[in-house]
Amino acid sequence: MARNDDRRQRLADAGLAVLAREGARGLTHRALDREAGVPTGTASNYFRTRAELVHALADRIGQRLAPDPDTVAGLRSGEAGPAMFADHVRDIVRRLGAEREVTLALFELRLEAVRRPEVAEVMGEWLRTGFAADVAYNRAAGLPGGPAEIALFHYAVDGLLLDRLTLSIDPDTPTDTVVDALVDGLLPPAQGAGATSSTR
Repeated sequence: MARNDDRRQRLADAGLAVLAREGARGLTHRALDREAGVPTGTASNYFRTRAELVHALADRIGQRLAPDPDTVAGLRSGEAGPAMFADHVRDIVRRLGAEREVTLALFELRLEAVRRPEVAEVMGEWLRTGFAADVAYNRAAGLPGGPAEIALFHYAVDGLLLDRLTLSIDPDTPTDTVVDALVDGLLPPAQGAGATSSTR
């Protein structure tokens, strides 16, 4: 069977939908075929092993959650500082929240990594690469915070998204308000004071 990028992408999107809806246990080649509406055996032709499938899903998550270049340019057009950092964090939260299915699939893969070493190998590399890129971007943009602060924001944003995409402990507080508080609370005092005063 001839392979093509469009079908591979369609299968990966189907896999993310299955993950978000049914969890890792539902992620089978046959389930991908059904979800994508392709002949039985198509998914196994593209992804012969679980590791190959996880690689493809991680790549697709990265594509679908990637920031819009024009939005990034706009975010970087002001003065580099806590307010700009807050705008970046807010954009990340909005993107991941808007792509609910993709973000839930990412959480499912991270949970599956606890149970399956082959998934842990793929996802561990993917997460570390992404974190290194975030630190490098922050430094190049002249934004406040180093690796320790970026790690803290990853922990906080992951928790915030889990709360907002599943069962929230405080659904009435606007997400932007939470982001403002995170920036003020997690950046070092000299960098975080008044961080969000110019973000509206």
